[in-house]
Amino acid sequence: MSVMITVSTPHSRSASLRTIRRASTFLLLLLVAAAPFAFAFSDPLLNGSALDKGYYDMYNLDFPAAHREFQQWMSDHPEDPMGPASDAAAWLFGEFERLHIIDVQLFADQSRFDNRQRLTPDPTVRKSFDERSAQANRLADAALQRNPKDATAFYVKTLICGMKSDYALMIDRRDIAALNLSKEASGYSRQALAINPTLYDAYLATGVENYMLSLKSAPVRWILSLTGAETDREEGIRLLRLTAAKGHYLAPFARMMLAVAALRDNHPQEAKDILAALSKEFPQNTLYQHELARIR
Repeated sequence: MSVMITVSTPHSRSASLRTIRRASTFLLLLLVAAAPFAFAFSDPLLNGSALDKGYYDMYNLDFPAAHREFQQWMSDHPEDPMGPASDAAAWLFGEFERLHIIDVQLFADQSRFDNRQRLTPDPTVRKSFDERSAQANRLADAALQRNPKDATAFYVKTLICGMKSDYALMIDRRDIAALNLSKEASGYSRQALAINPTLYDAYLATGVENYMLSLKSAPVRWILSLTGAETDREEGIRLLRLTAAKGHYLAPFARMMLAVAALRDNHPQEAKDILAALSKEFPQNTLYQHELARIR
């Protein structure tokens, strides 16, 4: 971290902030999915529990219905950190949708991303997001007190840190804070996977990080490697495909990231095929339909 923030000139300080912004891009991509939990399911249908239904509603952009399902889950499972973390994700994803942050082609164009405009958040949404995040963290800490090897609790903490990082990056434009939170999230993710390597959704963060950062210039990749960032493109694609094939809540987002990769690699038909399948699976999600119509 000190490599990027211990600088001595205005020019190098500006360059470091640009590097931090680029290093943090993968965090938004992770949370756009708004799906904070990972289990070893291969069935892509989110049609089982209230938690499943909530995520299906969220992918369909029906946020009131998602909140109802998540609140029902919290009522039925008061000690489970998945409930409030899921509700926090619904608040964040809803705010991203309201502010038109979710844009596949924005992610595929680094220059557009770096020059995105400053946004005006809804303070009521921010308060609800913060409250649910704090509740999820408390419940995850309590779960770890009961069982220090609770992989799901570590993963809940991973996604809470990731969501806070996304808010800092995309809404507050606090790049250094976002990077610090991303490092904390990565640490929790490693702990979760060390306990249970079949939490396939948990591989998404490393997959997106490797792929997105592999696109940077060699000097930037070198600087990022000193901070512990991973920049292996092939490994990134492999992990994205693993999550898309074996993940559950994050599988649709992994497929969307593969569409981003296809666009960057100038394979528009592949991207169209992926987005068309997502649109069919989540017919009320106008994001997929809109992005599909934009591909030439």
